[in-house]
Amino acid sequence: MEELLRTNDITLIPLVTTLLNGEGIDSFELDVNMSVLEGSIGILPRRLMVRADQIDDARRILREAGVRFEG
Repeated sequence: MEELLRTNDITLIPLVTTLLNGEGIDSFELDVNMSVLEGSIGILPRRLMVRADQIDDARRILREAGVRFEG
């Protein structure tokens, strides 16, 4: 698994997950529990991971959809 994005924006993860699922790319969200423990004030970012062999396709899908991300 490789990190596709890291964000404090709680709306970005569901959007990206939906885009990836539509293209047959599975993803896995990390740090959800840590984010909940800190009280949901947005200090700790969540990470979205994808399989290493699908990272390039996932990045392309996000770029084509106009999603801003680092990576």
